[in-house]
Amino acid sequence: MPTPLSASQTLEREFLGFRCRLIELAATLDRLDRAEGRVNDDPRMTQIRRALEVLAADVPDRTERVQMLFSLPYQERG
Repeated sequence: MPTPLSASQTLEREFLGFRCRLIELAATLDRLDRAEGRVNDDPRMTQIRRALEVLAADVPDRTERVQMLFSLPYQERG
């Protein structure tokens, strides 16, 4: 079984892709700002803002937290 990478090694390996995705996200937000009309009250923008807050926070399980923001509540069939 391979040895897990250190935090420094992980950052080294992932930095350029990480940077690219952040720039792409910033560009999309800029396009929304320049577009005609506003979507500030759109529930999807609320989800996006909350997801960005989770990403910026120093909390565990960010993947799960963001996924749950975009998930529908489970409803058991019966």
